[in-house]
Amino acid sequence: MKAKPNTRLSSQAMAFVLAGGRGSRLKELTDRRAKPAVYFGGKTRIIDFALSNALNSGIRKMAIATQYKAHSLIRHMQRGWGFFRAERNEYLDILPASQRVDETKWYLGTADAVTQNIDIVDDYKVRYVIILAGDHIYKMDYEVMLQQHVSSGADVTIGCLTVPRMEATAFGVMHVDDQMNITEFLEKPKDPPSIPGDPDNALASMGIYVFNWDLLRDLLIRDAEDSNSSHDFGNDIIPQIVKNGKAVAHKFADSCVTAGLEDEPYWRDVGTIDAFWQANIDLTDFVPKLDLYDNSWPIWTYAEISPPAKFIHDTEGRRGTAISSLVSGDCIVSGSEVRNSLLFTGCRTHSWSTLDHVVALPQVCVNRKVELRNCVIDRGVIIPEGLVVGQDPEEDAKWFRRTEAGIVLITQDMLDMRARKLG
Repeated sequence: MKAKPNTRLSSQAMAFVLAGGRGSRLKELTDRRAKPAVYFGGKTRIIDFALSNALNSGIRKMAIATQYKAHSLIRHMQRGWGFFRAERNEYLDILPASQRVDETKWYLGTADAVTQNIDIVDDYKVRYVIILAGDHIYKMDYEVMLQQHVSSGADVTIGCLTVPRMEATAFGVMHVDDQMNITEFLEKPKDPPSIPGDPDNALASMGIYVFNWDLLRDLLIRDAEDSNSSHDFGNDIIPQIVKNGKAVAHKFADSCVTAGLEDEPYWRDVGTIDAFWQANIDLTDFVPKLDLYDNSWPIWTYAEISPPAKFIHDTEGRRGTAISSLVSGDCIVSGSEVRNSLLFTGCRTHSWSTLDHVVALPQVCVNRKVELRNCVIDRGVIIPEGLVVGQDPEEDAKWFRRTEAGIVLITQDMLDMRARKLG
């Protein structure tokens, strides 16, 4: 079956999003939600980036495999991504680990999550499958990667970041020849191989893979029968193709979507408190590294119906202001000062309070005379009057989770325990 001329390959592809991970390094932020469901950027969720990339690339068939504490993720999908229409040959399926294959088996690995849903992918009648992680922040046109995959005749095409060579020790690294054919896949090597002609940089895997479905289907079935396999793409499927087939690297820089303001390809794994805080705070820069205001490549999400943000009080020392900050709908900045911060939907900040480099998730209420600096505040937290965070490291660490970099995570449970101990 040949591709139809003048047809975007994305119309013959589906995106299979792996969104089952807990994201334990985000600590209490993932106590009640999976990492892909964590809020990001003022009004979106992390998973919205992978899904928006697929939609904007022309892909209209998607499946999302969920496992760990999936309720908030599934609810977000239903509310924000329910516009796919079967009569237009569009599909978005949510695939919780539901013991479809064996009553004792959940998803055993990333590859097994696809294996257990082979019949569903078959029903899509697609030629190509793009495997995506649901927990990274970036903008990418998958059509460009599909075009390379087909023109190169690859068995798998792997999306790769160009990173300084010695920073690649934390990634899966591709050793490639001058035609971008992968000759070796190395997991977290101590001495990463460089890119041909670029001795200072290496190619690190993004966890994005393009396969022809008929080939991947056969590989998955054989892998499921291998009792020694961990049923994982990075550990099992990819090394097998590198050894016995044709694996090709795709540079993220070739398909990264920019609006003209970004000065370098932007990709972030926001898997730690520090990285999550930094990526959000980056958005407050005068020229942010990631442009969310590019209407040609929108980040789709659940668009809540909310009133506009409101700023009130205008007396010295009690002025509602926000400088270099993102303030979402239904926020009220009342007689308080907000700087280099993000207020997600429905936040309230009250008189004589200051927020500096704060990421406040939805429905946070900051009461009067509060001073917050370098914080992440979980959804729905009520900050008590007079609380000071970000000035005394020992006091912060006594009540809250404080990282080595000095970022403080505040949850309601932490505040409740503090209130009980203080009487």
